[in-house]
Amino acid sequence: MIQQTDSKSVLRTYVAAVQAGDEEAIREVFAEDATWTIQAGQLPISGTWSGRDAIIDEFLAAAMSRYAPGSVSLEITGMIADGDQIVLQWTSRARTREGRPYENGCIGVFTIRDGRIQDVREYMDTLYASEVAFTARMDNARIARADHRRPQ
Repeated sequence: MIQQTDSKSVLRTYVAAVQAGDEEAIREVFAEDATWTIQAGQLPISGTWSGRDAIIDEFLAAAMSRYAPGSVSLEITGMIADGDQIVLQWTSRARTREGRPYENGCIGVFTIRDGRIQDVREYMDTLYASEVAFTARMDNARIARADHRRPQ
């Protein structure tokens, strides 16, 4: 069980776990019924992902599969909290599996409840992400799956 209840600490723990590739720690920081939404774009990961297992085993796994192992880093560039709502600004950096450098600014609106991430609404430059990280390996099955998840 996560010991910290400070919302900013929960997000710092999450970012550190992502950078370390620590799936167990990532899993621990999410509520079982959490949701994650990529608000725009035509990426295979766009749409809403419901449940901790779907977020980690499908959404994050699909996103991380685009990058060379050990190359992902997240730099927190801003964080504002108001109660259980936190706006986190970060820069994602990585190297794609094809060797291209990736650097994208992101904003996430996180809801933290009982020391766990309950909800995330993420915004990023999806055109850039598509062109750099997703175009070379995009497949029709993932596109169809993303269309199914995308809010109407």
